[in-house]
Amino acid sequence: MANNIANLRLSRAILIGLTVAVLGLALPRISRAQASPPTRSDNYWRLFAFGFAGSILAHETAHVLMSYAVGAHPYFGLDHGRPTVFSGIDSRLHPRKQFLFSAAGLTTQALLDEAILDIPHSRGSAIERGILAGGIGTTLFYITLGRNASVSDITYMARTSSLSKTQLSLIFGGVSAIHAWRVARDPRYNHFFIRPRENGAAAGLSF
Repeated sequence: MANNIANLRLSRAILIGLTVAVLGLALPRISRAQASPPTRSDNYWRLFAFGFAGSILAHETAHVLMSYAVGAHPYFGLDHGRPTVFSGIDSRLHPRKQFLFSAAGLTTQALLDEAILDIPHSRGSAIERGILAGGIGTTLFYITLGRNASVSDITYMARTSSLSKTQLSLIFGGVSAIHAWRVARDPRYNHFFIRPRENGAAAGLSF
């Protein structure tokens, strides 16, 4: 049980994708259909997906690096047939280490999103939009669908600290809500989930 902290990774990735699609209806401030989106149609979703995957990779890498940092030995395996990163930490003997491991992923994504929104640069690229969507979407998953899972990051943080799942959800969810609000108010992020089309722009995904 102590080593199952990273369970649900594969299922979570699928659910995060659905979350991002929902966010696409809520976050963007869509102007006239004739406005120019940030990138061309043939590259936009590929770059967006690259950024999104990069955010998820940062989350998982942070777990692995934190495990090593606290003197544990993380490893990869299968849990009920799902690819899983195991912390290598006994949470009963080392609750503080387990808490740091569990918090590393969401914290890293929040810091990455904050850096994108704070560091001066030419904002609005498809890659950074994907990174922001990945960070916000992952947090939204963990404070909703994944909040009560027995081996989710939020659950383990609550088990290994004095904070409740509700308090942790408010902390991480509050940070992501601020990021989403800033994205929605910044004109450089207009057309956040818009892809170019020949005669204008389209919202959402097509199949």
